[in-house]
Amino acid sequence: MAHGDDTRRKVRASYVFDQLGLEIAAVKEGVPEATARRWKREAKTAGDDWDRARSAQLLAGGGIEEVVRQTLAVVVQQVQATVESIQINTDIAPAEKVQMLASLADAYNKLIAASKRMLPETDKLAVGMDVIKRLAEFTRARHPQHANALLAVLEPFGDELAKAYG
Repeated sequence: MAHGDDTRRKVRASYVFDQLGLEIAAVKEGVPEATARRWKREAKTAGDDWDRARSAQLLAGGGIEEVVRQTLAVVVQQVQATVESIQINTDIAPAEKVQMLASLADAYNKLIAASKRMLPETDKLAVGMDVIKRLAEFTRARHPQHANALLAVLEPFGDELAKAYG
């Protein structure tokens, strides 16, 4: 089935501006993945590099901080999906699963450490939110009579932390 230029533009827009993977952009527009890949390759040959346009759009949308945040979000999703896949796959020996999970955990920890260096305000927000959570749990366990009053203060304070560090 032949697809028109309008469909090609929609696939490109989904890939570049919506930051969808090429496979997802193709499915969204009802185009085989191979066709979308061919269009991307042909466009690059003609001087329209979709990957370059996508990177420029990502940077223009929020700078390096936003790129790091989005990358971190994608990696966290992929780590979760990979862990689930490893857990349910019965063809992988337990020792191999442990090795795969250890390697994944190492890569994840390195990414988190790098993001802390690049996004100190995000790290501060995470610490602040963790302190709030721990204070709420402590109050519930040790001073339950004050839990509702503390919650009334902590919820809006969490918003203030997000404004300051998020």
